[in-house]
Amino acid sequence: MQKIKIFKNIESEIPLLEQEINDSLSESGATVVQMTGNIAPQTPSSTGMGSSSFSSSDVLVLIVYED
Repeated sequence: MQKIKIFKNIESEIPLLEQEINDSLSESGATVVQMTGNIAPQTPSSTGMGSSSFSSSDVLVLIVYED
């Protein structure tokens, strides 16, 4: 039976997200059927100091797996 696991974090914490995904797959012994991801860029926000900065983008990873 195929199942889905969703992982979400922010762009500045990608190494933590990678570690979470790798740990989860290692611990479960699951076989990955499909993996896909998306980065949702954020719009710039004014800092009030005459410059703009970008918020960290949202990162979403979807994994379809079998036990």
